[in-house]
Amino acid sequence: MRQTLHAVTLVVPDYDDAIRFYTQSLNFSVAQDIDLGDGKRWVRIIPPGSNAGSLLLAKADGAAQQTAIGNQTGGRVGFFLETDNFQRDHTAMLACGVEFEEEPRHEPYGIVAVWRDPFGNRWDLIEFT
Repeated sequence: MRQTLHAVTLVVPDYDDAIRFYTQSLNFSVAQDIDLGDGKRWVRIIPPGSNAGSLLLAKADGAAQQTAIGNQTGGRVGFFLETDNFQRDHTAMLACGVEFEEEPRHEPYGIVAVWRDPFGNRWDLIEFT
C-alpha cells in the first residue's frame, strides 16, 4: 500500500497575493489554478523540486475564516519547508524580504530557522542532517 499527503489547505486573504508571494519569494510553482465559479478557485502550489505534497490556497470566506488567516495552528509553527541547502535558501529568502524570527540554529536533527509568510503563518526552513 502507498499513500501520500496530496495537499494541506492554507487560508489566505487573496489568491493572487498568495500566489505572488509563494512563487516570487519562495520559487514555488503553481500546480493547478482552476476557476470553480463564484470567486472560488482550486489553487495548488508546490515547492521547487517536489512532486508530492502541496499547499491548497483557499481564499477566506466569512468572518471565521478571515480570523483564521495566519493563525491556523494556534500560533505554533505549522508548516515545514525542507531544503537540501539551508544556506542557499535562507540567503535567497532574506533577499526576497522574507522575515525570519530567529537566526539559524543547529539542532540534533539539522539546521533550522523560523520565518513567517506575509499572512502570519509560522514556518520552519529546515535542512535535516
